[in-house]
Amino acid sequence: QNSMVLSAAIFITLIGLIIYLHFVKIDQESLLVIGSLGIQVTSSYASGKESTTFIEMGQVKDVVINEAIHMQKVIYYLCVLLQDPRDPQGVSEVVPLFQSSKPRLDCLIEVYKSCQEILEQRKTAPQSS
Repeated sequence: QNSMVLSAAIFITLIGLIIYLHFVKIDQESLLVIGSLGIQVTSSYASGKESTTFIEMGQVKDVVINEAIHMQKVIYYLCVLLQDPRDPQGVSEVVPLFQSSKPRLDCLIEVYKSCQEILEQRKTAPQSS
């Protein structure tokens, strides 16, 4: 009887661990910005599964470093501001990047500068019809 309960507990723990590794534990996050196409965000999970999100460049208003207070710490994170289709000056959505890896501010600044260079090239490039 006790061995049956112990076996069930071990089995449930293993299933929980597999679910955690497959759906929750992110090993790596990457960002690919192509000025003429958009922004691709890829998350690689511990199980090897990958999740990719693509944001068209026409939807991107700006990329910013935002800050939040969590417990007694200030946390910085990179965000993509999506343009509101009804109001060109407005923001419809804020999409946070690197949610799991939480890079330090100096790393975020480097990524931010690179994103801003690409966005600036996009704004100054002549629009093709």
